[in-house]
Amino acid sequence: MKLLTWMTIPALLLALAGCGGDTPAAGKMGGREGGGPGGPGGGGPSGPPREVRLATAEEGRLARTIDVSGTLAADEEAQLGFKIAGRIQQMAVDIGTPVGRGQVIARLVPTDYELRVTQARTALEQARARLGIPPQGPDAIVPPEETAVVRQAAATLKSAQLTRDRMARLFQEQLIPQADFDAAEAAYGVADGRYQEAVEEARTRQAVLSQRISELEIAKQQLADSFLRAPFDGVISERLSSVGDYTAAGAPVAVLVRRHPLRLRLAVPEREAAGVKPGLDVQLRAEGDPTPHHGQVARISPAISQDNRTLMVEAEVPNQGGQLRPGAFVQASIVVQAADPAVLVPASSLVTFAGIEKVITVEEGKAVEKRVRTGRRSGDQVEIVDGIKAGEPVVIQPGNIVTGEPLRVVP
Repeated sequence: MKLLTWMTIPALLLALAGCGGDTPAAGKMGGREGGGPGGPGGGGPSGPPREVRLATAEEGRLARTIDVSGTLAADEEAQLGFKIAGRIQQMAVDIGTPVGRGQVIARLVPTDYELRVTQARTALEQARARLGIPPQGPDAIVPPEETAVVRQAAATLKSAQLTRDRMARLFQEQLIPQADFDAAEAAYGVADGRYQEAVEEARTRQAVLSQRISELEIAKQQLADSFLRAPFDGVISERLSSVGDYTAAGAPVAVLVRRHPLRLRLAVPEREAAGVKPGLDVQLRAEGDPTPHHGQVARISPAISQDNRTLMVEAEVPNQGGQLRPGAFVQASIVVQAADPAVLVPASSLVTFAGIEKVITVEEGKAVEKRVRTGRRSGDQVEIVDGIKAGEPVVIQPGNIVTGEPLRVVP
């Protein structure tokens, strides 16, 4: 009985296999028709059409540009400080305050400098008095002969000369002894010396007068320098001091920048440097500002930097409204050649794989790949040098569309 059981097992297995023999074939057929790549659920040519949007290759004009990035800088930037030391009495500005040329930025406590003006004015009046000039009136150069000390010495010299001449005649007539004549001659020599001394004294007093005039002007200038004024029109970008601070001469108190025009500093690659010239148009967009702006190449460095092989170029950018800010990062295009005719397509329609560039067009409802050769770029447009012509449709953002895939165009 046990042997019979083991002999019936192979027969039972054969019977079971015969009953289910169609199942694997049916499974394979279902795989081809329902779940394979060519079935309705796949992405092959027999699947449902993919919806796409089209753009038309247009004939337009595209200028040759050099695309670089750069930084905006103020046309003028100055750290403002007092020429003299002192304690700040007033700060008239803060960050963002617009100021005009000559406007007061800050001022020092003026007491010390007002006293110096008074002291210098008093010393000047003393010098004028020693020259016989009224305390008030124009400062003039007084000839030494017109001063009192010289006139007095001149009178003494004239008297001594007359006495000497008279004694000389009397001595010739032998009416006086030799000693009297010698005394008169000596007195004349002393008077002449005192006259020369008086002339020198008058000149010294004239020099002192000039010195006192200069001292008064210096004192007045120092008093004027206790007011810090803007050297040009601009905006305060930094405030570095407060009321009550003691500031040394030359120490920065505030930073003033001029925002119109701005300087755009661009590092142009060496291979493109030959085409850059003063006067070329520059198109730029600042980070965070969608508004396009324009400038003009104004200055070009005479040398190429050995560190990064670039040429430093400066462009002037008008900024009358103040929309642009110094220090902002910008993307710029230097227009080195006027616009030429070109076939243009959106940059989003271009597909690049393994160095090969192509676009997808639609013919009879199916995708067709076309290899192209691109040229210049301007914003979101790309020049097609070869591969398609103006008027041909191209798929926008084609993704992984392949040739032969059914497509359905949607607006």
